[in-house]
Amino acid sequence: MKTRDMQDRKPGVLLAAPVPLELMQTIESQYEVYPLWKEEYPNAWLAANGSRFRAVVTTGRVGASRSLIENLPNLEIIASFSVGFDAIDLSAARAQSVVVTNTPGVLDDCVAETALGLMLSVSRRICEADRFVRSGQWERENFGFGRKLAGQRCGIVGMGNIGQEIAKRAEAFGVTILYHNRKLRQDLPAHYRYYDDLLSLAQESDILVTCVPGGPPTHHLVNAQVLSAMPSHAVLINISRGSVVDEAALVAALNTGQIAGAGLDVYECEPTVNPALCRMDQVVLLPHIGSATYETRQAMAQLVLKNLDCWFSKRQPVTPVLR
Repeated sequence: MKTRDMQDRKPGVLLAAPVPLELMQTIESQYEVYPLWKEEYPNAWLAANGSRFRAVVTTGRVGASRSLIENLPNLEIIASFSVGFDAIDLSAARAQSVVVTNTPGVLDDCVAETALGLMLSVSRRICEADRFVRSGQWERENFGFGRKLAGQRCGIVGMGNIGQEIAKRAEAFGVTILYHNRKLRQDLPAHYRYYDDLLSLAQESDILVTCVPGGPPTHHLVNAQVLSAMPSHAVLINISRGSVVDEAALVAALNTGQIAGAGLDVYECEPTVNPALCRMDQVVLLPHIGSATYETRQAMAQLVLKNLDCWFSKRQPVTPVLR
C-alpha cells in the first residue's frame, strides 16, 4: 500500500534504458526520475530503492525483466519507447497488476520506408555498387546486374499496420502483394493474395518480408524449412524482430545459394551481429534504424509521455497492451 508521502510527491519514474535527451528532460520536469542503466550493480540498488518508483520507462530492446518488476513493489505502469514489447515480462507485470504501454501507429511509415529501402538495396545491389565505386573498381571493370522490383511478388508475413504500409509502397513499384496472416483480412484490397500457410507463401515469393511481433509465438517463424521453400533468386527482408528468423539457418541458406540475399534491420543477438553476415556482399545490414527519424522518435516520445500523464492523472493509458 502506498503511503500518503508517496502520493503527495511527484511519481517516481525509473529509466531502464537510455532514451532521447529531449524525452528524458521532459520526464524530469514532471516526475522524479532515476536512470537505472547508469548503475553498476542495478539489482543491489533496486533492493534498497525500488519502492520509490511507480513507473518504468524502457525501450523495446531492454524491456523489463521479471526481476526488475518484482523489485518494484509500488510499480503501476511500464511505458515502452517502442512498438515491440516482447522484452517485457508480461506475466510478471500481470501478476502485480502493472499496466504496460507501447508506441504503436506513429512509426508505421518509417518502418515501411526502411523495408522498401532494404528491398531496393538488396535487389538493385545498391550497397555493393557504392563499395564498387569507392574502391575504384569501376575504372577497371563493369559492375554487373541486379533485379528490378517491378513484376516481383512480395510476400508479407503479418499484415498488420506496418505490413499494410509496406504493401502500399511496394505496389507503387509494380510489385504484386501476397500475404500470410493468422486469418484472411476482409478489409484489404481484393487483389492481395492470402496464404493460410507460410510455406506456400515462401514458395511463391520473390521477396519475403517479416512484419510480425517478437516473442515465443513467432520465435524462428522463418526457419530452415521456410528458407528452403523460397526460390533461389528470392531475398528475405526482416524489419520486425531478430528472433523471428533463425539466423543460423539464414546464414546457411545464403552460403549455399539457397536464397539470393537478405536485408536485415534486426538480429537475434543485437547489437552483436553474426560475423558471417558481415562478410556477405549479398546482405544489407542496418543497425535497427526502422523508426530512427527525428519526426517518428519525437512522436514516440510524445506518446510515452501521454501514457504516463494519462495514467497518473486519470488512470487511462492511451495505448495499453496490458491493463
